[in-house]
Formats: sequence, C-alpha cells, structure tokens
Amino acid sequence: MTTTAERVRIPNDVLASVRKSMNLSQDEFAQGLRGAGEELGEPNDASKRLVQRWESGETRTCRPLYARALKQFTGRTPESLGFAIPMARVHSDKAGGHDMEAGEVGTVGDVGTGSEPEPQSEYSGIWLSRYEFYSSSRDETFDCKHHVVIVQHGNRLTAQSLPGASTNPDSPLSLDLTVDRNVVTGTWTEQTAANGYYQGARYHGAVQLLTEPTGRRMTGKWVGFGKDFDVNTGPWELRLLDRSTGRASIERYSTTPQ
Repeated sequence: MTTTAERVRIPNDVLASVRKSMNLSQDEFAQGLRGAGEELGEPNDASKRLVQRWESGETRTCRPLYARALKQFTGRTPESLGFAIPMARVHSDKAGGHDMEAGEVGTVGDVGTGSEPEPQSEYSGIWLSRYEFYSSSRDETFDCKHHVVIVQHGNRLTAQSLPGASTNPDSPLSLDLTVDRNVVTGTWTEQTAANGYYQGARYHGAVQLLTEPTGRRMTGKWVGFGKDFDVNTGPWELRLLDRSTGRASIERYSTTPQ
C-alpha cells in the first residue's frame, strides 16, 4: 500500500512563475517575505530553503503567518499562488511553529501515484502574449501585449506577465494551462490598472490554443465576461521569444512589448 509520504510531489509552478516574473531569486523572495512580515508587525523566518520547499512541492501549504506575508508582498492569496487549501490545521501559528509538511495533513488537491502525461515539446521560456478585445463603450478594438514567463511541469503550464512588460501599464496577466498534444486549454486572469479605464476591475475567462509544429507559436481564442456581463471572445496568440527563464532573459524582456 502506498503511504502519503510516497505520493508524487507536484512542483508549485505558479509560485515559481510569479517569483520569476518579479525578477527575484529564491533568496531575494524570502527577504521580501521577511520585509512584508515586518511591515505587518508579524516578523517571520522566511528563508531560501522554505521557498525551495514550497516550489518543489515538498510543502504544499503555508501557515497563516506566511499567507499574510505572501499577500502583502505579491498582492495574491496563497490559493492563487498555487498552494493547496488545508482541510485541517495541525500546527499552531504561534512563534516557533512549523509549516505543514507533505503527508502531515490532508489537503484539497492531494494526488496519488499516477503520473501526468508528458507533452511532446518544451514550453518553458519567455513568450509574447497578444490578444484583441472590442470595447463597446468606446466602439474600438484594442490590441494588448504582455511579455510572460511560462514554467512547465509535465502537461501543466503556468504563465505570469513580467513587471513593466505590458502595453496596458500595471495590468498583470496570468494563465493556467494544460497541454494535450497540440491543444492548449486553460484559464486567464488580468487585473486592470487602478487608474486605468476599467478602474482596477479583475477580469477572467477561458482560452484554447493550437500549437504550431515548431512549438514556437500558439494561436486560438479567449472567452470571458464583459463590463456589462455579456460573454465576449477574441483572438489570442503566444509567440516564443526566448527559451531561457534565467535572470538575464527576464531583465531583457521586462520592458513594454513593441
């Protein structure tokens, strides 16, 4: 019989892609969490090793102390950063407590030993994301571009826009995708700028793309709710710019797409 400890670890690619989009090393991300804790009046001991455990899937949940620091530092909840939702708390959040380790407590999304199918090509890298949408209130079609970093694990892809790398300033974009041969399906979320036309509104929806044989371009359609709660759709394209997700590449593409 397979024990919980023997279950397959699923790396937290969402957290990794968000960290990379912030152009931070694991050590710098931990420093940022400690700084966020100080700002909140809740000092924590975040370390590079802790970030490594989170990203590797060794630890799939986080204590409330770290959850609040993550929200303060990244602006995102633990669930939107790829953490599992605990079904029970077994550790105290007081000073000296520890994170839940894999196998200590059941979590939503626990998996067995089945392996995910591997895609035929590699998708990790820096991509140019481009989609179009029609604004009925302005009677105009807009072309929106982001430089995004994609992290791949098995048939799962997570994408996060790079800082300052959008034709819509301060409008971060994220995607959670699944690859099935040459078909890529998933969801997207975009938080519009607080001082922009849509005044900080958060939009989300679905996307389906077809990958070209070269594996360097995906094209398809998005669907989502509009300002007046009608269902809209439009073209979406992702084009590979750089296979690397290293710091030099991220710095290079942390600029407004042309």
